[in-house]
Amino acid sequence: MGIVVLKNAPRNQQMTSPKIQKDIVNACAVETVKAVIEDLDGDYFGILIDEYHDIAYKEQMALALRYVDRRGIVMEQFIGIVYIRNTSALSLKAAVDSLLSQHSLSPSYVYGQCYDRASNMQGDISSLKTLIQQENLVAFSIHCFAHQLQLTLIAVAKKIDNVTWLFNLIAMVLNVVGASFEREEDIQEDQVEKLQEALCMGELQTC
Repeated sequence: MGIVVLKNAPRNQQMTSPKIQKDIVNACAVETVKAVIEDLDGDYFGILIDEYHDIAYKEQMALALRYVDRRGIVMEQFIGIVYIRNTSALSLKAAVDSLLSQHSLSPSYVYGQCYDRASNMQGDISSLKTLIQQENLVAFSIHCFAHQLQLTLIAVAKKIDNVTWLFNLIAMVLNVVGASFEREEDIQEDQVEKLQEALCMGELQTC
C-alpha cells in the first residue's frame, strides 16, 4: 500500500501551489466572516464603505460592519471586497445589497452609514447615502473620521512648503505611471473588440 501511494503521489509540493494557497485563504475568509456574523447575532449594524483601485486598475469596494457585541463593546469588522464595474450610486447600492444578502444580513437593520465625501456616496442627491435612507430612515450618515483626519493632515501639510512639494511630486509621478485608472479597463475591452474584428475580417491570423 505504501509503495503504491508513494508511486502515485505528486512529485512536487502541492501545498505551496497558488491554487492550494488561494483555497486556504478563501477557507479562512469564510470562517472569519462566519464568526463575525455569529457575533453580530442578528442585531443592528452600521456599514463603513470605501472604494479604491487595486494594482490591476480595477475598481473595488470594501465593506466593514460596525456593531455592539454581547459584551457591550463596539466592534468594527471587515467582511468583504467587491469588484464594481460602475461607480454610480445605483451600482454601489446593488453591490452592498448583494454582499449583505450573501451573509443573510438585511438592509433594514442598517442603522448608520460611514463614507468619505465622494459625491456618489455622500451627496445629497442620488447618492448611495440617499438610496439607503429611502429604504431605511434611521440609517444616518456620518463622515468617516479617518477621512476627516486625512483632510486635517493635508491642510497642515499645505502650510509647509517642503511637504507640499514632496506630495505634488508624488502626485505627478503617479499620474504618469498610472494615467487614467478609470479608463484602463475600457481601453483593454476596446482592444479586445478590435482584435476580434480584425480576426473575423482576415486582417490578422492566429498560429
